[in-house]
Amino acid sequence: MLTEQNSSQPRLILASSSAYRKELLSRLQLPFDVAVPAIDESPRPGETPSATALRLAREKAAAVAATHPGCLVIGSDQVATLDGEQIGKPGNHAAALAQLQKMRGREVVFHTALCLWDGRIGHAYIEDIQTVVKFRDLPDRELDAYLRIEQPYDCAGSAKNEALGIAILERIDSSDPTALTGLPLIALTGMLRQAGVAFFNTK
Repeated sequence: MLTEQNSSQPRLILASSSAYRKELLSRLQLPFDVAVPAIDESPRPGETPSATALRLAREKAAAVAATHPGCLVIGSDQVATLDGEQIGKPGNHAAALAQLQKMRGREVVFHTALCLWDGRIGHAYIEDIQTVVKFRDLPDRELDAYLRIEQPYDCAGSAKNEALGIAILERIDSSDPTALTGLPLIALTGMLRQAGVAFFNTK
């Protein structure tokens, strides 16, 4: 994705292949490019869910920043957890159904880590935004039907909350309503402001 950049502000790059994050970032009406980082996203032994998400968000941003000097690079990663155990992207129908069966009627914590790498000064702003999600206690037939309609196999926890997945959720508690979708815009706008990015032309 190539965009026309405002010469008064540094080039902004989203370090992600996610269509969800791309759509969220476009809401800010800032020009940005997309670059896909090549990193190993496997959790490390003994690593907490929050530490995994924070490390990967930073590594994604750093990998893209290394080849795009002087830019502002956004990296983000999300890890879902139940009883402290990481819940990844299911990848297929059977794994997604098993995830939802395990989570129904229970609370799941989603760690959405955000990193803004300022390549002008080599500084990284980083934060973990936590969202607590209560899943409805639904029977297998409803969970199976939902999965066949939505096919959220690339979503951590198998719940695409911005679409039909909202129907399998009972409650969402978060300081940032966009965090669960994958890019916490409230936190991001705060970081961008610290980096000197202007959102409104007040001249």
